[in-house]
Order: sequence, then structure tokens, then C-alpha cells
Amino acid sequence: MKLENLKTLACQIENNTLIIQLNRGKANPMNMTMVSELRETIRFASESEAIRGVILTGKAHFFSAGVDIIAAYQLDKAGITAFWRNFNDMVFELSSFPKPMIAAITGYAPAGGCVLAICCDYRVMAEGKYSIGLNEIPVGIIVPETIFHLYSFWLGHRLAYQYLLEGKLLKSGQALAVGLVDKTVDANDVLETAKKQMARYYQFDANTWQTSKMNMRKDLLAKLDVDFEPLFAPLLEQWWQPTTRKRLKMIIASLKK
Repeated sequence: MKLENLKTLACQIENNTLIIQLNRGKANPMNMTMVSELRETIRFASESEAIRGVILTGKAHFFSAGVDIIAAYQLDKAGITAFWRNFNDMVFELSSFPKPMIAAITGYAPAGGCVLAICCDYRVMAEGKYSIGLNEIPVGIIVPETIFHLYSFWLGHRLAYQYLLEGKLLKSGQALAVGLVDKTVDANDVLETAKKQMARYYQFDANTWQTSKMNMRKDLLAKLDVDFEPLFAPLLEQWWQPTTRKRLKMIIASLKK
């Protein structure tokens, strides 16, 4: 794999760490290409003996705004089904990555941006005005059960349940208080802080660390490894409802302004 040929990611290897920077426009919205490239890059990192861990980061002010609603809205039924299947597979592959993976959250991380972050082992977030959380329900997107399991793995069932139904977005300080992120620092220090945390992980025997991680994620991964069709059928059906299409169209108009 040639890391320099990626269209939506900017990658570099530093001290045995693969740093993956989301690199698509100002807000890093996820389209089919980005999802596919994330999957390809994570598989590469998993198989490479030279890579001991991964840091997933964004740009100034944005980690990722989530799914590219403008692009997704234009897809036909086959296209949107293929996209969500790819997205679902990406979530499982990120969550089952055995090596250390840290999210360096450089700014806003709603919806799909939050999903990327909660696949990781540790989250460092820029302090201040930035927010993170899963706001799919207000947008009109039905949350798959797998995403609830992933969210509740960090927040606990009660908060995950309440926050999902409210579509709640949390400022970085609030996210720190409930354990959604592990540390908040000045935006300029996010990546360096993530590197320092990675160095702490590297102090341990790699096999011991990775085996322990997979043991502790065993139940979670079993809940994530489910058939796509029944899992996403409600989402795909709701996607084409007139009320959802109207809501998405309003959101797109707002984004284009």
C-alpha cells in the first residue's frame, strides 16, 4: 500500500506510529472514498510489523463533521446501501484493531466523527467551544444498535440511551466529565498529547497489551459483528421517507450557505 496515494487521508509514520490525518475539505466529511481508505489504511497498520500504533486526527477546528450528507443524499438506493455497509464494516474494523489507537480530536466531532473517536482506545480533545456526540436522531437517521453498544461501552447504558434519544452534543469539558474523552488540552497541543499517551502504551509488552485489549473488547465486538441487512433495514427504510428527505434537504441548504 502506498500511503502517499490516498485521496482523503494524509499519513505519515513517526516513531513506529502511523498518524492518519483526515484530509477532505474544511470539515472532513466522510464519503465512500474516505471510508474505504480508512479501512484500507487500518488493515495496512494491522499487518505491518513496523507500525506499533495509530493516531487518528483531523484539521484545525474539525476532527470530522461526520457523514457527508450532501453526497449521501444524492445516492440512489443501491448507492446508499453500499455506503452504509462500508461504514458498518469500517466501524467493526476500527473497533477490532488490536494495536493501540488514539483519537486526537482537533475540533468538532459530531455524528460520524464521534463514531470514529469511540472506536479508539483513548481520546484527546481540543478544549473550548468544540463539541462531540451522536446527533443522528434530530437529523432523521435511525441509530443502529451497534452504535448504541459502542457508545455505551464508554458512557454506560443510561447516559448513552439518554444522549442518543436527545441527539446531545457535548462541549469538550462536558465530554471529559462523563468519560467520553480522556483529556482536554489546548488545540495546538492535541496531537503532541496523543503522541505522549502512545509512548506510554509502548512501554508495555506489545503482545500482553494487545491480548488484554482484545479480551476486554470481546463482548463488545460480538455485539458489533452482526448481519448488515436486518441491522440497517430500519435506517435504510427511514432514509427514503418524505419527512427524512425534507429534513436532510433543509440541512443541506443550511450547509451550503
